[in-house]
Amino acid sequence: MKKLVLIFLLFINWCFAQQQTVTHTVSPSPFEEDDNITITIQGSSINEVTWGVTGNELYLWAWSLDTNLANEQGCPTNGSWDNSNEAHKLTYNSGADTYTISFVPTAFFSRTNIGRIGFLVKAKDGSGDKKSQDILENVGAFQLSLSAPSNTTSIINSGSNLNITASNTGGNAGYILKANGSTINTQSGIASYAYTDTNITANRNYILEVTVGGVTKTKSFSVIVDPGSEFSVMPQTYLDGITYDNSDPTKATLVLYATGKDFVYVAGSFNNWQPDASYAMKRDPSRNNKFWLTLTGLTPGQIETFQYWVVDKTPIANSPTLVKTADPYSTLVLSPFDDPYIPASTYPNLPTYPAGQDREVTVLQTGKTPYNWQVTNFEKPKKEDLVIYEVLIRDFDADRNFQDLIDKIDYFKNLNINAIELMPIMEFEGNESWGYNTSFHMALDKFYGTEDKFKELVDVCHQNGIAVILDVALNHAFGRNPMVRMWMNDPDGDGWGEPSSENPYFNETAKHTYSVGSDFDHSNSFTNVYTKRVVKHWIEEFNIDGFRWDLTKGFTQECSFGDEGCTNSYQQDRVDILKDYADYSWSLDETHYVIFEHLGATSEEQQWANYRIGDAIPKGVMMWSEMWTPYKNLAQGQTTDINFDRMGHNAHGFTEKRALGFPESHDKDRIMYEMTAFGTSTNPSHDVTDLNIALKRMSALGAISLTVPGPKMVWHFAELGMENSIWMCANGAVNTDYDGNNDGDCKLDTKPQPQWTNNWLNDTNRSQVYKDWSRLNALKINEAVFEGNYNITSGTQTPRISIYTGNENTSDTALKNVIIIANFSVTNQTVNPSFPYSGDWYDLMDESATTATIDGSTTAVNLAPGEFKVYGNQTSTLSTKDYEQPLNTKIYPNPASTSFQVNTALEAVLIYDITGKLVKTFRGEFSAGNAFDIANLKPSIYLVKITNTVGATHTVKLVKQ
Repeated sequence: MKKLVLIFLLFINWCFAQQQTVTHTVSPSPFEEDDNITITIQGSSINEVTWGVTGNELYLWAWSLDTNLANEQGCPTNGSWDNSNEAHKLTYNSGADTYTISFVPTAFFSRTNIGRIGFLVKAKDGSGDKKSQDILENVGAFQLSLSAPSNTTSIINSGSNLNITASNTGGNAGYILKANGSTINTQSGIASYAYTDTNITANRNYILEVTVGGVTKTKSFSVIVDPGSEFSVMPQTYLDGITYDNSDPTKATLVLYATGKDFVYVAGSFNNWQPDASYAMKRDPSRNNKFWLTLTGLTPGQIETFQYWVVDKTPIANSPTLVKTADPYSTLVLSPFDDPYIPASTYPNLPTYPAGQDREVTVLQTGKTPYNWQVTNFEKPKKEDLVIYEVLIRDFDADRNFQDLIDKIDYFKNLNINAIELMPIMEFEGNESWGYNTSFHMALDKFYGTEDKFKELVDVCHQNGIAVILDVALNHAFGRNPMVRMWMNDPDGDGWGEPSSENPYFNETAKHTYSVGSDFDHSNSFTNVYTKRVVKHWIEEFNIDGFRWDLTKGFTQECSFGDEGCTNSYQQDRVDILKDYADYSWSLDETHYVIFEHLGATSEEQQWANYRIGDAIPKGVMMWSEMWTPYKNLAQGQTTDINFDRMGHNAHGFTEKRALGFPESHDKDRIMYEMTAFGTSTNPSHDVTDLNIALKRMSALGAISLTVPGPKMVWHFAELGMENSIWMCANGAVNTDYDGNNDGDCKLDTKPQPQWTNNWLNDTNRSQVYKDWSRLNALKINEAVFEGNYNITSGTQTPRISIYTGNENTSDTALKNVIIIANFSVTNQTVNPSFPYSGDWYDLMDESATTATIDGSTTAVNLAPGEFKVYGNQTSTLSTKDYEQPLNTKIYPNPASTSFQVNTALEAVLIYDITGKLVKTFRGEFSAGNAFDIANLKPSIYLVKITNTVGATHTVKLVKQ
């Protein structure tokens, strides 16, 4: 049973499990909501050792429902699940071996009209196996029992009757029976009720209101009339979900795959949520008996909402007869659980959730005005040049929405990243979440903003040369997902459950060891079709440039939940399934970025990384290469486990540079935290636990990570030295269970925003990290040498990276050799840069780069602790001060307002602003006289770097009017 008030905790894998029966009593019994009650727990029914209860410190976790047993609310004084409120601590009575707690329900729950209280007992931190089963107690001597109908939903044939019987305690009562809002029967002065509603020909929602002594309780139930089956073939153009009629905005067609179900009604705002037979869906026998219905008479532009009423007249054990659900392919849903807490500033004019309904509803709107895209031909950065910035929108800025990122576009540009990867933004359960508890994969989560605002974010990024990548959780879905709920085990009848044996999309139990939510079965055609629709939607509707596929180890059907060895070994079905999804993505967009979070066997990863590399437009899947441990150890000043060779593709055996390396991500703790909490402090003059010393070492960390050829990733605010642990709790404490490996309960907690409130960009030490990483990113993206070969010498506190094009040991007049050295010990070190040849070498971190900094015959460079050097055999083109236009290359007109042309054939045009930041890129085969669009650039002076067809480069000044 899933408690909605605690739904945000589902992702960290706790639920109200029934490990053992907890023996309890409540006195007085029965009790009223304003009585002082005492709950007594028998100590013999508590396994203190298993639950982690020490010193007999047991805590109550409670919730309540109103008199209609609805409107569930958590107790406001519960505290947090991993840190229970001391006021909820039970008293241990050693002589009787009992635990007790006393309270008045109205005061305890801060509400009145309480019909039921629920509670459990647990250890203070609540983690692991430390919770009891749910215990429920009704409130009040007046109780109402409905004996017939026995089900909340009765399925009948048209013209049938319905017998209704009920009884109450607490004295004689008045009974009022309503159907579809109208009173159809009243009886008074009785304790038992009986009535038969006859000749029912239409669907009816009943409410039985029973009043004793001024207190009213209700029971709700319904009748659904079986409409029979109407078979009809629909046009092939109709897709699952909503198909809008482009020629007639008064129409829309709904299609639902619901195998094994007997009939489906469509209930919505257009029929006052009381569908008659005209809203029973037809079946298409030629398309897996899909249900479909065309709605007519809709008002163009008007918001409508609807649900499907999906009926199985003979369900299997523990499965419901009726499921009311939103459309699985919804692109916008309204939620009674989450929407009330979405700020109007983030989502203006959020449609109102329809009163009287339950769970998510789908939004339908014909004749919607399409977004006006400003960039329709965005050219993605090369995979080899990618510097991806991973962002959790919730923790990026105070408003926690898309507008925050739009407002900080200059921050991204100045950092010289060229791609943003957003942690999941599809509709997830709760609001302040990481997003991996996805429930609707084609709907945007409204807590971050509107569809148009997200499109604006993509558009603004593209205008500034930044690609947008989405993190997608298609290994699983969570309990609100319609495809889970239509075929679920729901033994307690609360409308939530896990996939049943009939579910065509999900496994009953996961086929891998890393399960969260309900596990998709990607071997079947239905899941395959659904997944490809999700891919198509985000690429074509939102111009998304790539996907990072979460938890790709879960895409096999060959393992079991407990077999980690199988999960982590080569699985051919997983290789084939994921190749198919990559192929589909590339069929829609040949340059689409496909990134897998696999972190598995090299032999399997090679199948994807080397896949279709030989295409005219080379493909290949980028594979996450997490190097947290060696970089963290280096940063701390440790001497062991500091080999980061796998930061690049060579150590993986990939044909091309498809290892997406990174020192830290959302899944690993901040390296800054690791330094300040656990760093080496043996040298008082270079104490790694000192904040400013740690910040200095972050610049060196960037030098030996960002420069390695191939795509790289930055976890947001590493570039400012963010030191808050990802295990930081809402109260500011770091989870006490944290031991360097344990994912503590606070990992998902919303984090503070000191980077903006404390103006870190104006902090000398933090801004230096930002500036250094910005320079490193610019070098990586703009200098061809960083797409070349490399050698990494790691496993030492003074690592060395050699990057080169052509023959490593042969000099050249172009920048073809780069040597990076760093000192991660806590004392001065003499380091041999091992220059491959003599001559002048230049400090590429020096933006002026006007003088030679070192001779290539040098064998000893003294580096202070935390210091690094990036040497090149030539100066960087970013540092060029002579912008005189060569006689053989001309751009015209100059000044220009909307476009300019070049008088020679070209392969690339890179435009930089006066600070040296890349603002626009054109790559391809361009003939002389080709027009280059600069309409979206601000009026200013720019530097235009031109590469001709033989590889020669020229830099020219351009005045944009």
